Amino acid sequence: MADSFEAPKKKGSIPLKIFGALVVVVGVFMIIVSMQPSDFTVTRSATIAAPASAVFPLVNDLHQWSQWSPWEKVDPAMKRSYEGPGSGVNASYSWAGNKEVGEGRMTITESKPNETIRMRLEFFKPMEGTNDVVFSFKPVGAETGVTWAMSGRKNFISKAVCMFMNMDQMVGGMFEKGLADMKAAAEAKK
Repeated sequence: MADSFEAPKKKGSIPLKIFGALVVVVGVFMIIVSMQPSDFTVTRSATIAAPASAVFPLVNDLHQWSQWSPWEKVDPAMKRSYEGPGSGVNASYSWAGNKEVGEGRMTITESKPNETIRMRLEFFKPMEGTNDVVFSFKPVGAETGVTWAMSGRKNFISKAVCMFMNMDQMVGGMFEKGLADMKAAAEAKK
């Protein structure tokens, strides 16, 4: 009867097959993430019973965002600062708040009275990113149709996060709240 030699098993080590399977799973996940769309757009619209001349200043003057921006309610204690002119092109608003609102800055890059406002939206925390924001104002009879759109590019981490969290629903829901509050603020001024 021959003695068989068996190598001692190390406690706590991952067998090679399990390690190989993990590498394959991670590899497949990385491929799936990399195949996700790089661009995104979130858009919401509302009709406000007020002329564009009553609605436009609520967006064009960044000091007035506290009346309707949904993020103002998420962290009322956030620190805010303003730079540049009081409103219009080059007006800038920076914020630093809790983990839900993070830290960033938005700057108006185009302002066509009662028609369009374009902004560069920069996020510094919790994740860095730069997005384009456009507010459009269109007459709808005696009312104003307002469209709030944000677009940008997703990096690898953003693509991975968006596989588990629906960005359109999350951000779009906040846009809907903001537009409802903007509607209330504009209609109260009539």
